[in-house]
Amino acid sequence: MTLPFVAVLQRLPRPVALLAAGLLLSAALLPPIAFAQDHAFAWNPRSGDAWVDAQLADINAYGSRYRGAFVDELARYHAAPRALVTELVDERNWAPGDVYYACVLAQVLGRPCRALVEAWGQSHDEGWAVVAAQAGIASRPNPTQRLKQEIAASYARWGRPVAEVPAPTKEGDEDPKQRKRGG
Repeated sequence: MTLPFVAVLQRLPRPVALLAAGLLLSAALLPPIAFAQDHAFAWNPRSGDAWVDAQLADINAYGSRYRGAFVDELARYHAAPRALVTELVDERNWAPGDVYYACVLAQVLGRPCRALVEAWGQSHDEGWAVVAAQAGIASRPNPTQRLKQEIAASYARWGRPVAEVPAPTKEGDEDPKQRKRGG
């Protein structure tokens, strides 16, 4: 029994048939590629820091393209179980930025990566700032600056340029625009 498209290809001149067969094969392979960036959760980190959010978006691109280096970074330098990181990225389809933030935040808080993974799985609709607050980030000294330093260190190991880490600000500082105006 001949498939209908094979019968059509057999009637075409050889060069045209080969081109058509190639296009059909390409079309058959496109859906997995097209949906490769669909993540388990809609990408919207809401860490509470614009610089961190921008770096996490870039980590998504890096982690998708250089999966091995991404997994190695979390396992070697951030005490994340390799099997967990691989499961999150490959099987649960988490965005690499979310996996990275969960494991690095866990390290800053002195907690296991799995604890923050579970918290994000339950509260991702609220954003990372809320998850971090619930996990006790306020009880740590300079947690945001430590997170930024960890991100910068990862970029250095990856040989990847990173935006300059903003200097820490004291909580309760007035708006710099208001200082310039004198009040």
